[in-house]
Amino acid sequence: MEHLILIVAMVAALYMAWNIGANDVANAMGTSVGSGAVTLRQAVVIAAVFEFSGAFIFGSHVTETVRKGMLDPLAFSPSGPFGAQGPVLLALGMTAALLAAAIWLQLSTKLGLPVSTTHSIVGAVIGFGVLAVGIHGVRWGRITEIVASWFISPLMGGVLAFAIFLGIRAFILRNPDPIAATARIAPYLVMAVATILALTFTQKVLHNLMRDPHPTFVALSALSFGGVAGLIARAVIKIPESHAGADPYPYVERVFGGLQIVTAAFVAFAHGANDVANAVGPLAAVVGIAKTGFTDVPNGVPLARWILAVGGVGIVIGLAMWGYRVIATVGRHITEITPSRGFSAEFATACTVLLASRLGLPVSTTHILVGAVVGVGVAHGLGALNLRTIARIAGSWVATLPAAAAISAGAFLVLRALFV
Repeated sequence: MEHLILIVAMVAALYMAWNIGANDVANAMGTSVGSGAVTLRQAVVIAAVFEFSGAFIFGSHVTETVRKGMLDPLAFSPSGPFGAQGPVLLALGMTAALLAAAIWLQLSTKLGLPVSTTHSIVGAVIGFGVLAVGIHGVRWGRITEIVASWFISPLMGGVLAFAIFLGIRAFILRNPDPIAATARIAPYLVMAVATILALTFTQKVLHNLMRDPHPTFVALSALSFGGVAGLIARAVIKIPESHAGADPYPYVERVFGGLQIVTAAFVAFAHGANDVANAVGPLAAVVGIAKTGFTDVPNGVPLARWILAVGGVGIVIGLAMWGYRVIATVGRHITEITPSRGFSAEFATACTVLLASRLGLPVSTTHILVGAVVGVGVAHGLGALNLRTIARIAGSWVATLPAAAAISAGAFLVLRALFV
């Protein structure tokens, strides 16, 4: 029985990783594909390399037994109310949570709706937790944070993307000489992007390897990286020799398309390093329980390399097979995306994620990116937005928590009937 539970959990984790690729990674690449900066095939290759690298090299090496601290693992210890069956029930609950979150993500992807992977897995953990230990066994303060993120995330991303694009439009697109303005300003944009991405990398990725790096080290490293990137950009970005009288906008958008590719690659790397835990975290919990012979609940569970590889491979396959649905929604169905607009949205997303992380605000990267795309659309007036698509996306965000919880409760009942 123990080996069968472990096999089911591994299959569920791979299924979850597949759906993370199809939904979460796809929405991150959506603006790049929608703007024409990369083709769908190129987006898959970029994501394959950087998502897997981030997951395998920098994926979190220790995960909480219960994702995001939603449940108290002591409730499932042998000394808890379930006795010797407690560890088995927790393993089944984690497996049910993986299955439920994956099913919800697949349903959302089929409809082309970008939803939060983290909210899906948290809702799923709540579903089996309420059924197993009762309503008082769930830490409901976390739910308040998630509800707040429905408003905080898209608003922050939208406002910043709106401001960034207005700046680009004022100083470059509407400049009397857009080509010269691009060549002059783009290196500074590269420097700013590289600095923000380096800070995000330290904040969101390096913390897996080194706890609380010194702020001075972080700041100097990021500024140095940004400065070098800006100097390289200044050397590479040149004004065409004969640009007088030529249409300047293909050149301008080509430069921003290059910036989009770099930003998308980095976001994919950081996403793989962080969000792979949504797929393999519950699996690691089951593996840890299995190592005790299903007799105890370990508090912290080391993540083996093969577990990270399972997550990385699943994410890449999911994007390649089904990611085009969510890519189409984010890149084409909310508003028209050009490279300059797509860059504004992606840069705003990176800045917002960094700022929210530093402030401890509960935000969703998916929600931020969608809000940022809406923000660049608003810069062209409400008529540039597909309000029906936006309403469908917002509805899916609200439905994520209860839907994942309900599916998880049902899956837990089935697994408990089969194995206990």
